[in-house]
Parts: sequence; C-alpha cells; structure tokens
Amino acid sequence: MKSHTKRNIAVLVPLIGIIVFVILYVVATWFYPGGSSVDTTTVGFHWKNNYWGDLVSYTAKNGTVNPARPIALIALVTLCSTLAVFWFYVSRLFIENNFNLVVRYSGISSMSVTIFLFTGYHDAVINIAGILGIIALIGLFTGLYKNNLIHLFYYGIFCLGLMFFIYFIYQTKILISILPVLQKVTFGLLLSWFGLIDIYLYRISRSGNQ
Repeated sequence: MKSHTKRNIAVLVPLIGIIVFVILYVVATWFYPGGSSVDTTTVGFHWKNNYWGDLVSYTAKNGTVNPARPIALIALVTLCSTLAVFWFYVSRLFIENNFNLVVRYSGISSMSVTIFLFTGYHDAVINIAGILGIIALIGLFTGLYKNNLIHLFYYGIFCLGLMFFIYFIYQTKILISILPVLQKVTFGLLLSWFGLIDIYLYRISRSGNQ
C-alpha cells in the first residue's frame, strides 16, 4: 500500500515542478537589473519587452551583472528535471506498449538537452530538443486521442501551433515586437497543458485502471 501511495505521489512531481518553476521565474524577475532588446536603459524586468532568456544571461541588457541568473537557472533545471519525470509516467500509463519507450526516451532526452538551452549552443539546443520533443509529442497526442481526451488533444494542438508560430517569428523576425509577450503566453498555456495531463495521470494511477 505504501509503495502504491508513493508512486501516486511521484506522478504529481511534474505538476509540483511546474508550480516551483513559475514561482522561481517570478522571483527571478525581481532581481533582474534592467534593459531589454527594445531599450537598454529601462530598470527592472519588463514583461512586455524582456525574454525568459534575459533572466539567465550572465549580464543584463543594461550591461550590469545579472543577479537573477542563479535563480532562473534553478528554475530551468527544476522544470526540465520534473518534466522528464512526466515523460516517464506518461509513457508508462498512457501510451501503447509498442511506442512507449520511444515516447519516454525522446521526451526525457528532449528535457535533458533543454537544460543547456542558455549556453553558447542556443540554436543547436533548440533544434535538437525540438526534434526530440516533436517525436514525444506525436506519441502523447496519439494517447490523448485514443483515450478520448479530445479537449486536451485540441488544447495541445493549439499550443503546438503557437510554438511553431514563435519559431517562425524567431527565424524570420517578422512581428518580432510581439515575441516577448507571445513567448510568455505560449509557455504558460503549454505548462498548464502539461499540468492538466499530469492531474489526469494521477487520477488513473490512483484508480488502478492502468
């Protein structure tokens, strides 16, 4: 009974990680000195003009040392680590056996690579993590559809569409002015999607249906 309870709680690790990430993200914004790609003279973090990447940079856009970096890096590692747990459980409880290992290791690998997002290999990390993530998402979408979770299926499709739109803007610089806000909105929607799926996984884990 105790081992079963522990497993049920472990399924919620991704949801807990998402909550911790959001808290640390907000805290990190309080320590950001200032400056953005739009105006390097501004003070503090501006939700309209600053990117998530600004928080993990060694120096802020205004040229000063960035004390928000350690907090932002802890947030990133926390999120990636706990979402790796998500891919472990979603493949185990949700995906058919002939595809679950592909989904599991693609998802976990994508999160492992994403940890290095804000190094000198930013573009390479985005491309590699993106390819691995797409493979994992195909399995996840298949699982959502086959389990008749149509609302979560279409919610995920919407988030995926926004992600592709962000990538388009990033590569072409078209509508670049809306990218900081769109990045945050999309990330928030995506994390809420993962959170809702994790709650579903917790419920089916408790019920013992899987």
